[in-house]
Amino acid sequence: MPTNWDVVLQQVILSLLFTGLGVVLFGAAFWLMSKVTPFSIREEIETDQNTALAIVMASVILGIALIVAAAIHG
Repeated sequence: MPTNWDVVLQQVILSLLFTGLGVVLFGAAFWLMSKVTPFSIREEIETDQNTALAIVMASVILGIALIVAAAIHG
C-alpha cells in the first residue's frame, strides 16, 4: 500500500500546530488564574498543602485539554 507523504506531512504539521496551541492555552489559563487570585498559587499548593486549590487548578487544565481535543477532533 503506497504512502502519500504529502498527507502524512500535513497531519504532522497540524499535530504540531495544535500541540503549540494547547501549550499556549495552558500557559494562558495558568497565568490568568495566578493574576485573578490574591495569593500565590505555587505557595498555597506547595507550602500550605492546599488540596482544594490543586483540584481547582487541575480542573482548569483538564477543561482546556478537553477544548483543545474537541478542536482537534473536529
